[in-house]
Amino acid sequence: MTTIGLLFVGAVLFVNGAWFLGAISAREAGVFNLFVGAMQVVLPTLAVVAADGDLHGIFGAGSSYLFGFTYLFVGINNLMGNDGRGLGWYSIFVAAMAIVFGCFSFAADPVFGVIWFVWALMWLMFFLILACGVAALSPFTGWLILIGSHLTCTVPALLMWRGNWPTSGTAAMWAAVIAVALVVVSAVGAKVMPQLPMPAPGNA
Repeated sequence: MTTIGLLFVGAVLFVNGAWFLGAISAREAGVFNLFVGAMQVVLPTLAVVAADGDLHGIFGAGSSYLFGFTYLFVGINNLMGNDGRGLGWYSIFVAAMAIVFGCFSFAADPVFGVIWFVWALMWLMFFLILACGVAALSPFTGWLILIGSHLTCTVPALLMWRGNWPTSGTAAMWAAVIAVALVVVSAVGAKVMPQLPMPAPGNA
């Protein structure tokens, strides 16, 4: 995934977290999901073409399709009023692949391996909510992706852009601690504030 792609995945996860917590409408979130989903399909396709048959480059760029298709799916569902069960079943595939990519990442970049595992948890939540109907997980998932969007996407993208991305085992341990803290804070947030207020039109 490119640095700019990672930055905008953070943006769309943040928007989706606000949607899960009731702060914005499904239709409004859907529009932004289409924008980012299209970007996450076009940019990897260009990277695949540039890889010129190199399997490592193709596989690396192809991981971005997992997210691009998710956001396109979300955008179309939200705008058409679909129930999202198909997206839920697709999400368990993404969660499984995120574990695979996480395991592959640990050799060269253990910090990003931890991030892949956090993404696997996020997409598992989408499966449980959309495919299995466990709506009670929505507040937890909302906080998980609202806060996790910055911890797993925005901050890493900015660090990579500045050439300051850490890849040591110690950094990976700290990343794991932060990941556990994210889960705990999200669980607390779900209990304390299961929904964010939706501003009235004109007051946003």
